[in-house]
Amino acid sequence: MSDGPPPLDEPPPVWPGGARCAVMLSFDVDGPTLWVDDRATGRCDDARGFSIGAYGPWRGTPRLLDLLEDRALPATFFVPGKIVEQWPAVAKDIAASGHEIGHHGWMHETFYDHPSAAQRDIIARSQDLLERTTGRRAVGFRSPSGDIAADTPALLAELGFSYSSSMRGDDRPYRWEIDGRPTDLIEIPAHWELDDYQQFVYNESPPEPQGLDRIASTLATFDNWRREFDGYHRWGLCYVLMLHPQVIGKPQRVRALGRLLDHIGRQGDVWFATGAQIADWWRSRSVVPA
Repeated sequence: MSDGPPPLDEPPPVWPGGARCAVMLSFDVDGPTLWVDDRATGRCDDARGFSIGAYGPWRGTPRLLDLLEDRALPATFFVPGKIVEQWPAVAKDIAASGHEIGHHGWMHETFYDHPSAAQRDIIARSQDLLERTTGRRAVGFRSPSGDIAADTPALLAELGFSYSSSMRGDDRPYRWEIDGRPTDLIEIPAHWELDDYQQFVYNESPPEPQGLDRIASTLATFDNWRREFDGYHRWGLCYVLMLHPQVIGKPQRVRALGRLLDHIGRQGDVWFATGAQIADWWRSRSVVPA
């Protein structure tokens, strides 16, 4: 019996340099924005919750930057504007290390419950601060919690974003179609099973997750992620790890992530790329219907 790919309506993607698949390493530097009590003010009355989030920019991000530098790998860091404001040196370090910084809201707001004008204000506020802090504006967008409004893609296209990485519906990039017409806005889907938050996040009060029945085995989780990569590699797809420095940045998990990256690198025909690089490549290769 063949283990070949199932029938598809389109051929496998073509990646630069003859690579068999693309790998996007992405890190959501959410920090304490996940734990705030009042999103209008950014107030966090839970000191312990604040410290859980703060671990990401304080310890997790520098540790991950060292890991990436050691392996000479590019990555994309999606950073809320509030975190750029609170930890400007971290944003500068990410940019100085040659990595991409993507847009991730201001206070990790869900976009589905914000009208278009409010979304526009959130985007502009974060973009302006990011430019003042690092000298560059984001070309990639990841909606906090993966929740967008119906009008968010059109707004992103209008504001000149190159891509979004918010949806779940494919394992290869695609062009957004808006008002029945294909656009230059590329979507790079990610998936919950490749998200560390769903595996490891835990807090007693308030309970996260509700019921407190989670901290997955590091060994089992990374075995899942390795097997997922093997499937993506077999069918020539786009493998997107969606990680959080406050979660993956713990010492033993960084070591496990290093072993996963070594496994991926040993294949020899993998294209490690930022979201911006993947979007540019996909846009240049995909034909827009007349």
